[in-house]
Amino acid sequence: MTTLGTPLSPSATRVMLLGSGELGKEVLIALQRLGVETIAVDRYDHAPGQQVAHHARTITMSDPAQLKALIEAERPHLVVPEIEAIATPMLEQLEAAGVVRVIPTARAARLTMDREGIRRLAAETLGLPTSPYKFCDSLAELQAAIDAGIGYPCIVKPVMSSSGKGQSKIDGPADVQNAWNYAMAGGRVGPGRVIVEGFIDFDYEITQLTVRALGASGEVETHFCEPIGHVQVSGDYVESWQPHRMTPAALAESRRVAQAVTDNLGGQGLFGVELFVKGDQVWFSEVSPRPHDTGMVTMITQWQNEFELHARAILGLPVDTSLKSPGASAVIYGGVDAKGIVFDGVDEALRVPNSEVRLFGKPESFVKRRMGVALVHDADVEVARQQAKRAAALVKPRAS
Repeated sequence: MTTLGTPLSPSATRVMLLGSGELGKEVLIALQRLGVETIAVDRYDHAPGQQVAHHARTITMSDPAQLKALIEAERPHLVVPEIEAIATPMLEQLEAAGVVRVIPTARAARLTMDREGIRRLAAETLGLPTSPYKFCDSLAELQAAIDAGIGYPCIVKPVMSSSGKGQSKIDGPADVQNAWNYAMAGGRVGPGRVIVEGFIDFDYEITQLTVRALGASGEVETHFCEPIGHVQVSGDYVESWQPHRMTPAALAESRRVAQAVTDNLGGQGLFGVELFVKGDQVWFSEVSPRPHDTGMVTMITQWQNEFELHARAILGLPVDTSLKSPGASAVIYGGVDAKGIVFDGVDEALRVPNSEVRLFGKPESFVKRRMGVALVHDADVEVARQQAKRAAALVKPRAS
């Protein structure tokens, strides 16, 4: 039996999110609907999640001393990592000492916060199909890896980054230096190591949201959402839709790969497993042990969206991954570099049939910063995609 307390009382169930952007904000809202006392932590003040949480804290989460001091002061029951730039070895120490429970586990947080840990786990430990890859610590090593077999075209990414930051495609020798420089600038925890991946000629890529939640027997059970198709530009999602049509064999293989990875990582919660698909073949790409940006579409497609599923699973509550309606999402970019921007055209966007708009409340806009998302449900996924892009385009951010 799961017992939940009352916020701001001695009986409170306290959950701390490390990272409080737009995804964390929705998790916090889902937790609050279940009467959980929430603590939103981020590297800057007034992050989206800090605007809705019971408590807001601002620290450098990659600093072990700051992270340890905050967790020991706040004493949350659960710590939920929501970004990559976190001192995960400190989380492992605190979990081992019984100070706190980390979601899904401190080990999973450490492995998935950098691409090297999770890629070696998937390819070398679990034997799952992946693109060919090498890890490199210098421009010379990168060039050598390409020349020794990775070949062109290839993809270069920092081992620790998010939302496509620092990621680029190399089509030939002339691109290598720029790709290295871009990766060094885009890493979340300073310059250093990259992964270079051979290019897979895939038909499409999907996100397989996978939920590990307690069943009636008290044992962890694995649940799958319908596959989410998406378009990424420079590694950053710009639109997604659900469900994505797949062959039965490809769907079964996608779920086999997703379960193999998430079973090894363990714990409870929702995982976003990214996969490449060609025909019935499936390759593992990445996994996030938390809600995924492409999964924002579930806010209009599922009875329980990915944030509600995550909240329920980490609290030991039952989950329902069933689809309510096909639908799609499209990103609303900032378009300008400015603080405290305003949004015109929200009324026009909401006149698009079956549409919703989420504005994240980020205090500062950049030209390519994700500031909101448009959502549309429709019986026809392709109609939903076109309408979501139309609604997103009608929202016009500008400096105030």
